[in-house]
Amino acid sequence: MDALTLHEDPRSGNCYKIRLTAALLGKRVKRVQYDIMKGDTRRPEFLQSVNATGRIPVLQIGDRFLPESNAACWYLAESSALMPTDAFQRADMLRWMFFEQYSHEPNIATLRFWLMFVGESNLSRFQKDQIMAKRAGGEAALAVMDEHLAERDWFVGKGATLADIALYPYTHVCEAGGFRLHDYPAVCRWLKRVSGLPGYVPMD
Repeated sequence: MDALTLHEDPRSGNCYKIRLTAALLGKRVKRVQYDIMKGDTRRPEFLQSVNATGRIPVLQIGDRFLPESNAACWYLAESSALMPTDAFQRADMLRWMFFEQYSHEPNIATLRFWLMFVGESNLSRFQKDQIMAKRAGGEAALAVMDEHLAERDWFVGKGATLADIALYPYTHVCEAGGFRLHDYPAVCRWLKRVSGLPGYVPMD
């Protein structure tokens, strides 16, 4: 098996989801850390050898490089219990992974980054004008999740899948972006189920 190396900033939920997937599957991953706040991923050596877009995470598989967090999770989870065998359930899992990238992460993760790491006083006028829209979008995403989880333990099927792994990282730290988890009781119960999975590792 090719050696696995995760190029990451450990504060990133997108990076964490890959590490969590690997941990739940018992796969060892070497970690190479970068500080995006210091521009580490914009340096020539990173752009030339890891990812020309200057973005992380990137999962290195031997001498091949796979960017995009959900693609990396898919690679790691292929043929595992985190991947449903039923075709509809696999497609439904993908639906939630797309939801995470299009409706959840752009709002919840962005506000966390702006408020926790950049600082509201350092935001541009455009960013400040976007805060209310981002908050509304994040609350809408959490409400969709809460409604879905009100009658089930997991997003797809009867056990944890990549849908849960994709949505967990930024949800469980969403209060850093000003969201109130206690407003979403079904989500809170689900978070506890995820953190209780065998092999679970916390976010750094």
